[in-house]
Amino acid sequence: MILVGRVEGELAGMRLDDGAKVLFPQLSKGEIRRIIDWGGCYLSEVLVRVASRTLKEGDEIALGIMEGGRCVDLVYRKEDLLYEDQDFLAVYKAVGVNSQRTPYQLKGTVEYAVECYMRSIGLKDPSRVVHRLDKGTSGVMFFPKNKQAATMLSALLKDGKVDKTYWALVAGSPDQQNWKVDAPIGKLGKFKYGVAHNGKPAKTVFYVIGEGAGVTAIEAKPLTGRTHQIRVHLAHSGFPIIGDEAYGGSPASRMMLHCRKMRFKGPRGNFIEAVAPVDREFAEAAPEIVER
Repeated sequence: MILVGRVEGELAGMRLDDGAKVLFPQLSKGEIRRIIDWGGCYLSEVLVRVASRTLKEGDEIALGIMEGGRCVDLVYRKEDLLYEDQDFLAVYKAVGVNSQRTPYQLKGTVEYAVECYMRSIGLKDPSRVVHRLDKGTSGVMFFPKNKQAATMLSALLKDGKVDKTYWALVAGSPDQQNWKVDAPIGKLGKFKYGVAHNGKPAKTVFYVIGEGAGVTAIEAKPLTGRTHQIRVHLAHSGFPIIGDEAYGGSPASRMMLHCRKMRFKGPRGNFIEAVAPVDREFAEAAPEIVER
């Protein structure tokens, strides 16, 4: 939800948090300051994170109201990283966390947490999101530490030269132990995609890696990088991901899709790789067939 108000009359000259309190009396001063601190406040379409900013006549204040569960301060320390060298670092993205900043959230995103870590080790470059995971997907995310590394990784991703391995849990038992889906993907709605004749080319290879108690663990290797590709291609195969109700999956505590590994050749010819463990919910959904 977004609240919008305009500064008029006696509000001009007030502090941002005081003026916002007058415009939006349903919010406490503490809630307003939290929104400002978390990057959810825009003053005349400019992000402002200083509660003491002086208001001017005609300023427009926009506040983005987030669910309480999203206000979780995410911090990465050196010991938390999955991989790090002079050019790249890899982190674990948890379920429910946004990969990158949104118009009304900065803190609590992977992008912001990585930038804070980079600042802590003396780097001045911004965190650059060159690939992302859906909010409901967990696993490996790589970040370049400099512009040259960003250009390189972006090119590798575009050319399909980054080996990405995902794990997914589905209900039932596929007839084949491995298969390939070569079906174009197009946008069907604001947040939904599907196989479409006029869509963009998309290819995914699937392997069965374990079965038990009516659940099958699938290893997916996307050969292209379309939005929701694995989710769409598994649903197209008749096996929507457990927890992915948008594509016909059965209800679960989370969407059972996890980016297990990413691997690519680095600038000095060495192979760079990061592997992410699955979380408790994922492991408990298939305890006999999934290793953390």
